[in-house]
Order: sequence, then C-alpha cells, then structure tokens
Amino acid sequence: MKSGFVTLLGHPNVGKSTILNAILNKKVAIVTDKSQTTRNTIKGIYRDEDSQIIFIDTPGIHKPHAQLGVEMNNMAFSSAHSADVNILVVDSSRPYGVGDDFLLEHLDINSAPLVIAFNKIDLTRIDKAEELKKIYRQKFPQSEFIDLVASEKFNIDSLIELVKKLLPEGPEYYPEGEITDKDNVFQIKEIIREKLLKMLRDEVPHCVAIYVHNIEWESEPVEIIASIIVEKASQKGIIIGANGRTIKTIRERSTHDIAKLLGKPVDLSIEVKVRENWRNDDNLLQAYGYKYKAN
Repeated sequence: MKSGFVTLLGHPNVGKSTILNAILNKKVAIVTDKSQTTRNTIKGIYRDEDSQIIFIDTPGIHKPHAQLGVEMNNMAFSSAHSADVNILVVDSSRPYGVGDDFLLEHLDINSAPLVIAFNKIDLTRIDKAEELKKIYRQKFPQSEFIDLVASEKFNIDSLIELVKKLLPEGPEYYPEGEITDKDNVFQIKEIIREKLLKMLRDEVPHCVAIYVHNIEWESEPVEIIASIIVEKASQKGIIIGANGRTIKTIRERSTHDIAKLLGKPVDLSIEVKVRENWRNDDNLLQAYGYKYKAN
C-alpha cells in the first residue's frame, strides 16, 4: 500500500484549500476570496483500494506583520520539512515576483519529492504560463509539473496518481472512516469565521478570531456559546452592523451549516469582544488555537 504525508504549500489564495476539498470530494477546509483564510494545518485523509494519503493544507506563506503571521508561517514550514511529498501550489494567473522569492528563500522543500501544481491555469495565456514554468524549472529541475483548475476539479485525479507514484510503501495511519484530524469544535469555529469572512471587507477579517466558550452536546437543540474576537471597538461595530443586522446574518448562516455538520438542530449564541492586539499576544494566540507547536 502506498501511504504518507503530502503537504500543500504556497502563497495565500493560490487554491490549496480548494485542492484539498476537491481531492476528498468533501469540504473540510473553509474557502473564501480573502487572503490568509487558512490559519491552521488541516489534514485530509484520502483512501482508495491501494493507498492512504494524508494531504495537509497549510496557511499561506507570507511576509508577516504580526506574531500570528509568524505562527502561521511556522506551521507551513514545519509541515514541509516533515512531508513525504510536497506540493507547491502556484497561481498561474500571477507573474513571478518578489513575494515568490521570499517564499522560496524561507521554504525547505528539498528533503522530499516536489510537485509544482500550476493552479488556475484557465485564467492565463499559454505563453504566460510557459514563462512561469520556465522560472520554476530552472529553480527545481527535478520537480514534477501539473496543471490544475481545482475549482472545476480539472486534473485532480491526475494529481492523486502522480502523488501515489512518489510515495513509499507504508501503513495506514488513520482508521477507516476518518476524513480529517480536526474535531467538531474546530470545524464549528471555522464555519463561523467563514461566514464572517464572506461578509466583511478591508482589514477586519485579518483581525478576527473565534472562541467557543461552551457546547451542550446532549441538549436539544445543541447549545453553543461563542465569541468573535476583534482588536478594536470600531471593528466590533462593523461586525454587529446597523441594528445588529450583520451579526444576525452571520449567526443564521453559521447555525445552518453547524446543524448540517452535526446532524442536529443548533441554538448558536454569538457575541463580539474586543481584545486589543491579540495577534501579538502569545497567551491569546494559544487560547485561540494559533500557537505553533514544534513536533
């Protein structure tokens, strides 16, 4: 049996989470048009008759402006270093630039076979795509290339087959039936954050965390008490909205998806709290689940 750990790496918004969801044919990672949507490593467990592959979605690697960004980068760097195969996801619609140099200078991807996945290949011209590939071929001459349109699941099956060829023989790491390493509490927080990200613009989404205070699993409906954490009172006002309309919509949309996740009715209570500069506070980063833990 082929098995192992395969890390999805790249800048924010290149499509790593979309690729993971397409591979599993199930949504395990939230997807929005906001950069830095993914803040944690998320494992998705793929199975077929002759393999078990643990694909790891990682936060987008970027030049950090707060300790939160440092923690997110460290999660990605660590996953790359310990992978059996790395997949570097490139947005084919964007030219190579300074940010790509930063990523490649800080990322150790020489310890395992490398696949470079040129995602969003439908959004560029052939000549521009070839220019981009030429740059990566010069930097990683031993790597494998593949074109993707993850949003349409184009070439996803080919990507899986390519990864299989590069993986060693090995054991099953997860029991039958498990599809992700993240529990329901994590997924509840991510559902709330996804609804919020899709409704808000500007800098507010980057300043938001979700904290779940309590869940009464045995109650009917399931009672959940959660907080949206922001850094400024002005951000709190934006999230609440005029006459509370924004927070009401976030709660309603979150309740729908959480009930679908749990298969039970849900009574969700959300309040908005201000915690100044939480993205640079180690204790709060730990409390909100964003502190990198070295293996």
